[in-house]
Amino acid sequence: MSETLEKQAVGTVPWAIKGELILNCNCTVFCPCVVSLGKHAPTEGHCQAWSGVRIDSGHYGDTDLSGLNVGLMLEIPGLMARGNWKAAAFIDDRASEAAYDALVNIFSGAARGTTGLFGLLVSDFLGAERAPVSYENEGEKRRLMVGKKIQGEIVPVRGADPEREIVVTNTEYWMGPDITVATATKGRVRAFGRVWDFDGRSAEICQIDWKGPGR
Repeated sequence: MSETLEKQAVGTVPWAIKGELILNCNCTVFCPCVVSLGKHAPTEGHCQAWSGVRIDSGHYGDTDLSGLNVGLMLEIPGLMARGNWKAAAFIDDRASEAAYDALVNIFSGAARGTTGLFGLLVSDFLGAERAPVSYENEGEKRRLMVGKKIQGEIVPVRGADPEREIVVTNTEYWMGPDITVATATKGRVRAFGRVWDFDGRSAEICQIDWKGPGR
């Protein structure tokens, strides 16, 4: 970690991330959390999800995060807003030690800012580990591969105009205001004792612009 960051307490370091996020959960139809902001239960009464983040540009203090990817696993027992989440993070194995530490701080909620809610809602952070995290865009498809632990692929859902994706806009959702409705063509998790298969279930695509203290 750089000398500059050593002098700054976690939670005070300015950071920012721009890129894209995808998520696939066990909801049978589009996740109600986007519009209810966690006040409505997931369609199955609980939430199990994997997510991937592609960082197009970003920094944590003077540590560059651009070009890195992150995989996430989330488990929520009921209403999102009530907390008691379990979470785990898979950090791109191309990350430097400083970038690894920075991404753990951001995705555990310790860095505050946009992802600070993790620090409030996640009661059991299962851990973070380095892994080969691949985030690919192939046409309209988005694909996340975290070794053999997460194998996911999602596609946007088209509306009445087949040339346009269905987008829920102007939300107050924490990830971002505009969420593209999607579905999973593959959604498999084999990690931390979980064995999940969410093929054909709810998915989301979101352009992210997150930031932390001092921005």
